[in-house]
Amino acid sequence: MDAYPALIVAGIIFGLVALMHLLRLTYKWEVIIAGKTIPLWASTAGLIVSLLLCIWMFTASLGSL
Repeated sequence: MDAYPALIVAGIIFGLVALMHLLRLTYKWEVIIAGKTIPLWASTAGLIVSLLLCIWMFTASLGSL
């Protein structure tokens, strides 16, 4: 079974998550979960992690060709 499509899909999903974190940081959107406001630094961490995972997935997909 070929892992290439799964890695591409995962890379796209992680890229979209990174984009949403970047938009939240840019526009300072407020996120409230169960009455608690999520601080912006959480999106900074989320952006870094999701961007690294996105890069990792696309790099791994190149190796699975």
